[in-house]
Amino acid sequence: MELVVTGAGEAARGDDPTPFLKSRKTRKFMGLQDELAVVAAGRALESAGLGGRPLGPDVGLYLAVGYIPFEAEDIDGILGNSTVDGRFSLKRFTSDGYQSANPLLTFRCLSNMPAFHISVNFDLQGPYFTTYPGPGQFYVALELAQLALESGLAEAAVVGAVAHQRNFLVEHHHARLLPPVAASSLADGAACLVLEPAERALARGARPKARLAEVKVDYRPFDPFRESRPASETSLGAAELPVALCREIAKAAATPNGPLTHRLEAHDGTVAESVWELCR
Repeated sequence: MELVVTGAGEAARGDDPTPFLKSRKTRKFMGLQDELAVVAAGRALESAGLGGRPLGPDVGLYLAVGYIPFEAEDIDGILGNSTVDGRFSLKRFTSDGYQSANPLLTFRCLSNMPAFHISVNFDLQGPYFTTYPGPGQFYVALELAQLALESGLAEAAVVGAVAHQRNFLVEHHHARLLPPVAASSLADGAACLVLEPAERALARGARPKARLAEVKVDYRPFDPFRESRPASETSLGAAELPVALCREIAKAAATPNGPLTHRLEAHDGTVAESVWELCR
């Protein structure tokens, strides 16, 4: 079955999700990763000619979410109310520490919340899959979306990724990798693609922007305590491939060029490759 990209949308820090929200009140539950995901999904659906309409059970959602974000001031506040004589106390943490955090904080950090906000605001009720935290896992989401479309489980799929990396917790994690990744090289971003069978796209008059020609995903096990794993990941983490494809699609609209071949060696051992033929 030939699968094509009929919609592509990218989002960056500072983009306003409000135009895509059914209720402005839900904004208080949203962290940066939620805002980025909603904007990217909304732009992708508009690009596919599916904006402003309920998607229902025929459209699936396959999303990779980056490392769990957390800001230093929030961690410091919890820690400050969880110590006794300068040392961490589990007893005080369970009685005072965790209650000192903003009760809405957990909603903004959970890895499944970007999928929730996309589903609610675009009435997306089809099959779904959420994974994290890196670009290798985006390939897993892409493969599952491909299988769902080829098997008829879904008629179309929103496939995307979001990464909120410029925060204390994610920067701290990358500093501990072998080799370490500098905080200055990390970026926040999101992108979504609308993927559907070429026959369905043609039937509804949608113009394909790219064709998925090939996907390969493999895993090469290694001992992280004994060997380092230099990776080819970019600063955008989980959002690496969909952002790159969105940008190539935008360039191809103005200047026709060849296919996009994306190769990945991830920190977690995932080795993947995909080929996308850009439509003119």
